[in-house]
Amino acid sequence: MEEGFLENTTVIDYSDKNYQKTKFTSLSEVDMTTPKKGIRWVNTYGLEYQKDFKNVILQNNLDDFLIKLLMEDEHATKVIVLDDLLFVAVKVLKTEGRTLDDEQMIFIVSPHYLWSIQEKPGDYFNWIRERLENHKGIVRKKKADYLLYLIIEAIIDNYQETYLKHAAIGADQLNAKHIKPTPEFTSLVENRKQELFSFKKAAIGLRDMIVKLEKVEINGIEVKYFSEIKEQTNNLISNIDFELQELESKINLIFSIQGHRLNEVMKTLTILSVIFIPLTFLAGIYGMNFENIPELKNPNGYFILLGVMVLVTVLAVWYFKRKKWF
Repeated sequence: MEEGFLENTTVIDYSDKNYQKTKFTSLSEVDMTTPKKGIRWVNTYGLEYQKDFKNVILQNNLDDFLIKLLMEDEHATKVIVLDDLLFVAVKVLKTEGRTLDDEQMIFIVSPHYLWSIQEKPGDYFNWIRERLENHKGIVRKKKADYLLYLIIEAIIDNYQETYLKHAAIGADQLNAKHIKPTPEFTSLVENRKQELFSFKKAAIGLRDMIVKLEKVEINGIEVKYFSEIKEQTNNLISNIDFELQELESKINLIFSIQGHRLNEVMKTLTILSVIFIPLTFLAGIYGMNFENIPELKNPNGYFILLGVMVLVTVLAVWYFKRKKWF
């Protein structure tokens, strides 16, 4: 397991004047406190290296409670203040594919290092690494709290970009002009609602984490950065809620169209029934096998009965027209 941990772990040391990206060659080299005048960003892909996590925590004299936290398979949104460091856990959406999936992300933060542990390979943080390498912006002048801020901002930006992309696809497929009460259209609406619920759940988790971060009090860690990204998260949640309301309106419209069509069919069937009931009644009377039915002896009885039936039909149709039933 040690080889897997080392293979999936990278380290970036940086300061205002220096930058270095390396890999550890042995577990004993995993040192969180080496860059006294700079910041160390250690990134690990995979949550299964629990034994290696324990060794890293013990050899760096980190809070023992981290061992228990990293042994847990699943974490809800958590922000826990330990001895001069933060433990932050959040569920993050993986948005590379058309189907949204989620992964666990864990951040262990002190003023001079950040250890990010991601459940699955791949992330949205390459632009942060490029800024560190090329000395763009102020990130290399700041501490690890600012790096955490950029990572959370990258997650939110990815949510917004993916949401807008999916919203554009959904707007084309679910255009109000194309609303049809078909199983296919209803399925598209329900699939989009499930996507939005996933986005909303992830965004609310991020917002809860940011709210907790704003209340943290640790020497050397500034929380002033997080107010801005909280506002971005609130805006994303508002947009999602607005689209969910639109989709709910479309579902209601589909049900209304289906109900209207059913009413039209029932009205037509009712009108036809009302027309043919008296005709069936007349045909039933004169179709009985009694011998003493005077009208049967009349040479014109058949034509008289047909005339009565036509008259009944005309009167029924006229009445329905007058009532504007069709």
